[in-house]
Amino acid sequence: MPRTIKFHLDENCDPRIAAGLKLHGVDVTTSGEAGLLHAPDDKHWAFAGEQGRVIVTQDADFLRMASAVMETPGIAYYPSQARSIGQAIRHLLLTILGGLRARGNAKSRGVHLAAATQDSPASFI
Repeated sequence: MPRTIKFHLDENCDPRIAAGLKLHGVDVTTSGEAGLLHAPDDKHWAFAGEQGRVIVTQDADFLRMASAVMETPGIAYYPSQARSIGQAIRHLLLTILGGLRARGNAKSRGVHLAAATQDSPASFI
């Protein structure tokens, strides 16, 4: 049975993104649903890793965390105001499609589709 990409939106992301993804049948959690409102980034990181979820965030601190470790839950980063809610939903849906096509090359604990940096806005990995 093919595995699909699951997402976790940190508290900086508009919850309407989660609602839009859920309309498309995507498995997505928000900080509120996970009991992580106002939790430090490492708690979101641990939750995403344990649940096999890609973190969707506008917080560049996650990019620094990802660059410091070998295993990441996966990061979908976009700076504040870089994309509309609809654009963010479309890009995340495309990430799922790309991830399913690249599944043979995916790591067991996450999908590493590309490297993102703080200088590369709207990077989805």
